[in-house]
Amino acid sequence: MKSIIPGLCFVMLSQLAPAPLPAQAAPAASKRAPAYVGQLVQTIQPSRELVYKKINGRELRLHVFEPPGKAGGPRPCFVAYHGGGWTSGSPRSMFSFTEWAAKHGMVGISVEYRRYKAGTEVTVFDCVKDARSAMRHIRAHAAGLGIDPDRIAAGGASAGGHLAAATALFTGVDEADDDLSVPCAPQALVLFSPVIDTSAEGYGGKKIGERWKELSPADRVVKGAPPTLLFHGTGDTTTPFKGAEKFRLAMTRAGNTIELVAVEGAIHTYMFKDAALYEETLRRMETFLRGLGFAGR
Repeated sequence: MKSIIPGLCFVMLSQLAPAPLPAQAAPAASKRAPAYVGQLVQTIQPSRELVYKKINGRELRLHVFEPPGKAGGPRPCFVAYHGGGWTSGSPRSMFSFTEWAAKHGMVGISVEYRRYKAGTEVTVFDCVKDARSAMRHIRAHAAGLGIDPDRIAAGGASAGGHLAAATALFTGVDEADDDLSVPCAPQALVLFSPVIDTSAEGYGGKKIGERWKELSPADRVVKGAPPTLLFHGTGDTTTPFKGAEKFRLAMTRAGNTIELVAVEGAIHTYMFKDAALYEETLRRMETFLRGLGFAGR
């Protein structure tokens, strides 16, 4: 299915319609585009912060955004993980998305996690463990957070998209003291230019090491994975678009639901860099989540 807005061409690819991509590039996604979301998040503040994990003398926090007004019952939840190649970035970079979730009747939560640094004890496996710990904490404390534990979506950008996928796909990569009786997998995934293939043709293999395949979403797809909305630019040279296609094909073969929004010529995390691209991304998110019974209004 193809939809067009001025200066931009989107192609929606699903398991039923692997449509060809158009030839023209998207001027709005040029490398000179301003960091639009980076400006937005500077003045946004969460409703509250909660510690979800203490490890090696450090507290890891959840930045919680709560919808206005009194809830008529447990609300759906959107859990966001920030990007930065697992080595940089902060929860604040996802605040505009978690604030958007709150404005649409969901509890929005942006997650802090340990960051990988070569030569230290913190590995990408630890980033994954934190992501999964956060999801279990949220579900275990759903009543106190006003959350419906059966309506949790996980999302993230770049390496954060990888960590969101990790909550659904990387069974067995868990902190030793996590309560494994608490389900980790969300009911939906929303991924923005994610690290989705950690092979030599993708991104992250050198940081992960010889066990890269254990942390490669495209290589860990299983039947029953959550419905997924994946945004990716065909001009992405950081996390190459062919990885998104590889993931889509694996999901399709496993019988899972996936929608791949391919933006011709767009670069890595394009939706963070331009207002029109950002708004179109939110519109598609809302349609997707409403269809699954998430967005409340």
